[in-house]
Amino acid sequence: MMNMQNMMKQAQKLQKQMEKAQADLAATTFTGKSAQDLVTANFTGDKKLVSINFKEAVVDPDDLETLEDMTAQAINDALSQIDDATKKSLGAFAGKLPF
Repeated sequence: MMNMQNMMKQAQKLQKQMEKAQADLAATTFTGKSAQDLVTANFTGDKKLVSINFKEAVVDPDDLETLEDMTAQAINDALSQIDDATKKSLGAFAGKLPF
């Protein structure tokens, strides 16, 4: 059985690794795209919106609904990528906890 001091050292080591993984994730840019890449949304890994870009073909004053739908699609795509990367990056730590 592992003694308490070793468990604390291991937990501190895992905490530092997890903090680094979180910082790396936050520094990563994720680009979500709509159909045909007409709208792109760029987010940091900590879910901060950096930019939204619209291709000229999607900007039609008579059809704002399509622009709204594609914007939501691009944003949701980027957020889904961030969630997947977070699970992959930080989920690995769940099995390493000493308790």
